[in-house]
Amino acid sequence: MRQLSYLGMLLFCLLGTLPLELYLKVGVYRRWRRLGLTLLGVVPLFLVWDLYAVHRGHWTFDPAQVLDVRLPGGLPLEEVAFFVVVPIAAVLTLEAVRQVRGWTVGDEQ
Repeated sequence: MRQLSYLGMLLFCLLGTLPLELYLKVGVYRRWRRLGLTLLGVVPLFLVWDLYAVHRGHWTFDPAQVLDVRLPGGLPLEEVAFFVVVPIAAVLTLEAVRQVRGWTVGDEQ
């Protein structure tokens, strides 16, 4: 059960921000192309950084807390998912604050 710790934390992040999409109707998941471009800008950078840090021994992953699925370079599947989930949660939070506060940015001005 402990192997599901990291995955559980990621699911908690997604579920914790889901009400922002459902109740505030911020439209992050509806604008999938915009979200995809956002992820494309950060995920590869974070992956390279993480691979470098793991290769240099700056940090490791506790095998007892991750699944046995490793991707090329030795990163656990959950670590790659982290780089997708956290930016999604951040964008959802930003869009919720914008909606509640009435802020406009970018192409909406």
